[in-house]
Parts: sequence; structure tokens; C-alpha cells
Amino acid sequence: MVEQELIRAAQSGDRDALITLLREIEQHVYRTAYYILNNEQDAHDAAQEALIRIYTKIGSYEEKAQFKTWVQRIVTNICIDKFRRTKPTVSIEEHEMVFEGKESVEREVMTGYLAQDIEAAISQLPEHHRSVVVLRYLQDFSYNEIADTMGLPLNTVKSYLYRARQQLQNLLQDYQKGGVSG
Repeated sequence: MVEQELIRAAQSGDRDALITLLREIEQHVYRTAYYILNNEQDAHDAAQEALIRIYTKIGSYEEKAQFKTWVQRIVTNICIDKFRRTKPTVSIEEHEMVFEGKESVEREVMTGYLAQDIEAAISQLPEHHRSVVVLRYLQDFSYNEIADTMGLPLNTVKSYLYRARQQLQNLLQDYQKGGVSG
């Protein structure tokens, strides 16, 4: 994700290194926030708050943990706090669909419905299950990295993922039976 020299330079007070570091991680931070909060505006707010916290706390980062784990812990904690403070809202936005190339329009539409169904199902998970799903399947974290990020025992992470997969399977049964929610 990020080179150690850049992190060390940022920790030693090199402002340009710190800005470069923040630019390198901002997409990952936003993506995590979006999938946990399931709301674009809340995700922008949480990502901004996380980047500010990383900016102010970079000196406290210790190389005992991986940098991405440290960053994801900050983002996840901010999102969980934000989620607890406010009830989640569902954003309904118009999306312009662009059909390209040789794929059939029907396949494009079905793929769009699948993505919407999966996103809707993830948003219905309890916050702790949603967080582990996002870190595992969208951020490609290992079980150990998730445990470090969330401050949980490894077996708890495995249990949360198992239960989350069961819940997602139940939520997505209509799609699996050939129906779509759109």
C-alpha cells in the first residue's frame, strides 16, 4: 500500500511526504467508509475525519503493526462511531447507465441489479458483521489483519464472517432463485 520510507519521512515532519502519504491512502479510506456506512455523504465525512486523524496521529504509528491495518482501524472506528450516532439512511440516486461493447443490455442490467442487491444486503448486516465483510471481501484483508484492525480475537473474526455469510445468503435468496429486487 505505502512505502516505509514515505511513512518515516511523514513521521519526521516532512509535510510533502505526509501529503503524498494521505493522497496514496485516501481512496482506500473512502472505499472502506462507503461500504461500512453505505452512504456517500457520510462516507466522505468519515474519510475526511479519518485522514485528519491520520494526519495528526502519524507520529504515534509504530511499525509493530502494518500501516494499512493501523489506517483501517482508524477508519473502521470512526465509521462505527458515526453509525452509532446516527441512524443509517438510504440514498436513492439516479444513475445513468452506459452500455458498452459486445455485452448484451440484459447482462448489463442484471449485473447492475446484482451489485445493488449485494450492496443492499451488506447494508442490512449488523455493524460488526458489515465491518468484517468490508475488510475481508472489499479490502482483501486477511483474518489476522481484520482481528488487528478491529481489536478482536481471531476466532471472533471467523465467527463474524461465518454468520455474515449466512445472513448474506439468506438476504440474497431471491436473487439466487432467479429474481431481482429492482
